[in-house]
Amino acid sequence: MRLREFIPADAEYIVSWISDEREFRCWCADRYESFPISANDIVEQYAEGVKGGSFFPFTATDENDSPVGHFILRYPDEDKSIMRLGFVILRKSVRGKGMGCELVSLAKKYASEVFKAQKLTLGVFENNTAALNCYSSAGFTQMGSSGQLPFLGEIWTCIEMETQL
Repeated sequence: MRLREFIPADAEYIVSWISDEREFRCWCADRYESFPISANDIVEQYAEGVKGGSFFPFTATDENDSPVGHFILRYPDEDKSIMRLGFVILRKSVRGKGMGCELVSLAKKYASEVFKAQKLTLGVFENNTAALNCYSSAGFTQMGSSGQLPFLGEIWTCIEMETQL
């Protein structure tokens, strides 16, 4: 698996990897108003984020340069020693095979080596056990919850996690 900067054509892949609203909300929480979204919705939101210089989207590719994963890194505030990982998603055909852990490890390495961050944080819903297990395996520690959000007639608790780089 290799990383490269996100390009607008990658948005079509991301949209195709999301099968229903539950999966969509696990991926983006409340960052998009409604489901489903289009590839153009992603491209537009990312273009706005990138303009500020603190939002960095990436695509992971396989040995054939085909997209297999995606995530973003961003600075949550002015402290450039801390970065936040988000919008983590894999192509359906590679899920459950350890590729999520590999993707997260690449994100950690990039945040450390390129951005010189000292800590990486993320938020994950407690009902997303596959993601929780992946992040734990990649060295993240649970730090508590950051609140609850109502989704699909349920209340979802967001677990905050972090790792030192």
